Amino acid sequence: MTQIIDQVRHVCTLGGLQSVLAIERAIPVLHAGPGCGQKLWGAIGLQNGGQGSGYAGGHTVPCTNATERDVVFGATDKLEEVIENTFKVIDADFFAVLTGCTSDIVGDDVGDVVRRFQKQGKPIVWAETGGFKGSNFIGHELVLAAIFGQYLQPAAGKIPGLVNIWAVVPFQDPFWTGVYADLAELLRAVGLTPNVIFGPGGGVTALDRVPAAQFNLLISPWVGLKGVQQLEERFGTPFLHYPVLPIGPTETGKFLRAVAEYADLDRNRVEEFIKEREDHYYHFIERAAEVLLETRFLPRHFTTITDSTYGLALAKFLVSDLGLIPDRLYVVDGIPDHLQEEVGEYFKDLGEGIGAEVLFTPDGGAVQKELRATKFRSRPLILGSAWERTLAKELNGFALSVSMPVSDRLVFDRSYVGYTGGLRLVEDIYSAIMSDFQ
Repeated sequence: MTQIIDQVRHVCTLGGLQSVLAIERAIPVLHAGPGCGQKLWGAIGLQNGGQGSGYAGGHTVPCTNATERDVVFGATDKLEEVIENTFKVIDADFFAVLTGCTSDIVGDDVGDVVRRFQKQGKPIVWAETGGFKGSNFIGHELVLAAIFGQYLQPAAGKIPGLVNIWAVVPFQDPFWTGVYADLAELLRAVGLTPNVIFGPGGGVTALDRVPAAQFNLLISPWVGLKGVQQLEERFGTPFLHYPVLPIGPTETGKFLRAVAEYADLDRNRVEEFIKEREDHYYHFIERAAEVLLETRFLPRHFTTITDSTYGLALAKFLVSDLGLIPDRLYVVDGIPDHLQEEVGEYFKDLGEGIGAEVLFTPDGGAVQKELRATKFRSRPLILGSAWERTLAKELNGFALSVSMPVSDRLVFDRSYVGYTGGLRLVEDIYSAIMSDFQ
């Protein structure tokens, strides 16, 4: 019997087009059916934190709009024409041709078409991103693999202190712009030079610097690991894999000390920065202690319905810094089966001797059905998507939208990373709780 997945929390592989758009003045060119790009942009862009089309996203993205005739006879000639016209009418620094299901099934030789333009010196790559290959998390990795393998060139030498940051998937995470900016600020504070490819100030200039970095920093349970391994193999650049997105004082301190040890940084400088930021954080926590500890406000347990990056980061913060207990943790980013056990191990130690089992499922509807049948010990706190707002009301609980789709919030450069990010998260959680008592 066919399984129907309800309330899916990601899109198909072709959603990697948004990772191209996250690089300033980079343009995806789609070899796909009509409507694919618009639907993907609407889901992980427009209806996810109110992220718009930007410089040349949304309806501006060039596409071959493959038809039934193209399925029968192929459409490489049409693709070549679309690419030629894209170079003529769109002012950009970088281009990536991405394929949809139709192209991948038919077998159009997209690489042959793109290589003709590469031989002309055009900054263009291609990736086979047919939607049936998986989620846009996989699409993100395929886009990076194409850029690393087809575009980047060896550097004349390594630049001491330069660090490439690879973390959340752009647009899938509505807070991605702030995440990369705040991670960069943390690295600057301890004496490193961050190289951020995605978001404002990045672009092709940052992309060209990637091979010259002293090391790559991957902050993710699993997404991007293939990419940093590829960079190590091709350019000899080592990498530090830190699986937890640092939120709040406990995890941010661990993160900075891990980076300092790996990069052999000035430990006194690092510890001074940690103390300064912890003092700032706890000043506000102590000031608000009466509210935070008020029995009628405080939920004792929490549930997460997020991707693995936020599920792990939020759980560690809520356990170690707010003293809450995990009830049920659902990971909904479509992690490949062979990686689930390894990612699940990260949840075994959330701090304070507390661990949790996680359920891996792409089916948000099944998650909600299970939660409706659960007898909670207290009013539940649910950190998930905009879909959980209605569920929380049914369960007499509280909800905060932190994971796609975040259609009830407008997000600019806010993030929950670091010390200030931890304060923002406490604000958002308790604002959601306190508003219920007005």
